[in-house]
Amino acid sequence: MTHAEAPNLGFCSAVVGVQWRSFPSSPELFLWCCDSRRHRHLLFGIMVFFRLSPVPGSGLVLLCLVLGAVSSYSLELNLTNSEKNICLYAKWQMNFRIRYETTSKNYKFVTISDLANATYNGSICGDDQNGPKIVVQFGSVFSWVVNFTKDVSTYSIDIISFSYDTSDNTTFPDAKEKGIFTVYNPVAFGIPLNDIFRCSSMSTLEKNDVVQYYWDVHVQAFVQNGTVSTKEFLCDKDKTSTTAVPTVHTTVPSTTMPTPKEKPEVGSYSVNNGNGTCLLATMGLQLNITQEKVVSVINIKPNTTDFTGSCHPQTALLRLNSSNIKYLDFVFVKNENRFYLKEVNVNMSLINGSVFSISNNNLSYWDASLGSSYMCNKEQTVSVSGAFQINTFDLRVQPFNVIEGKYSTAEECSADSDLNFLIPVAVGVALGFLIIVVFISYMIGRRKSRTGYQSV
Repeated sequence: MTHAEAPNLGFCSAVVGVQWRSFPSSPELFLWCCDSRRHRHLLFGIMVFFRLSPVPGSGLVLLCLVLGAVSSYSLELNLTNSEKNICLYAKWQMNFRIRYETTSKNYKFVTISDLANATYNGSICGDDQNGPKIVVQFGSVFSWVVNFTKDVSTYSIDIISFSYDTSDNTTFPDAKEKGIFTVYNPVAFGIPLNDIFRCSSMSTLEKNDVVQYYWDVHVQAFVQNGTVSTKEFLCDKDKTSTTAVPTVHTTVPSTTMPTPKEKPEVGSYSVNNGNGTCLLATMGLQLNITQEKVVSVINIKPNTTDFTGSCHPQTALLRLNSSNIKYLDFVFVKNENRFYLKEVNVNMSLINGSVFSISNNNLSYWDASLGSSYMCNKEQTVSVSGAFQINTFDLRVQPFNVIEGKYSTAEECSADSDLNFLIPVAVGVALGFLIIVVFISYMIGRRKSRTGYQSV
């Protein structure tokens, strides 16, 4: 194949065996084609360039991944229980990209793709108190943890956490902030028990300054009778759509609207990190869920709702759960000298027995200065997705810098500020009107008093 015959943008050509093949790019990653005159041919692999989404201050980042036999490593773990039976099986490929700020206020990137010497210390099958867990270490600088949970008929990949130590000068030269940083990515989708989860497509998790890439994933937690299942549960990206193209109608389909709900009760929530209260939240919550054109409105009842969470240097998590809500997560982040709500995740059971699960880690609500709290007494709507919105009432939240378990001075939302601005205006208008009435009454009274006298 000559250079002139290379495919158009949107496809990648590479040597597979001894032939050129073309692969359509995914909707999320744009594939740059490898030039055979610039890169040596791969006998059993695929070399591709991925153009990543731009990161503020970084420009465009190009990352060359080698998928196959050259410099790609499959991680594989077979955990066994006390009876030497397999209890957890996992095989997957992954790598990471980390952005960090230097002492000169520039940004550098660290890419972790060589995982050949990974260890699995701390990985467990789980017991009645603790679920299974995969723990992977890459030297002394990086660690990666996956927690699993189980319901009656399903299990979930619950939370993926990744930690890195910027104190290592070899890996992070001139890092401005030294220490261990951890990012948490809630995943939590149900997989039927006795099924093995498979996702050959590339998946991306991005939070704060860390981007994680996964592909060729095979995992089964809670392996039954020591035998890994042959029945696969595919991720959405691997599923082949067989849905017929819908007929386009000129009329808008009707949506069943819910009966209006009363205002929800206001609850108070807090998170402790061992040194005292680190997060405070007071709010009434109303969930609006749309499924198959039917809208459900659910008020959160504080007296039947449990809450937990965690606080970290750059992130804070408040998690609510109840009998029908597996979790409702509010994730806050710092941005220089401010904080805001960055992510909302929900997994809950509906009245019809179905499971509703939505995640969005690209939000921007409840913004306020660090050292203060955010307050909005009027009703607000947090739009998580087209199918899920949260209405808040009498909201006040402070996820960072809580002192002695009390709220700091509040920064009000624009809706409350507008209301407060109208109050003095209304008072001023009323006083002005009163002055005009008094003045007119005075002038009328004065004229009447003058008409009672005759000039001499």
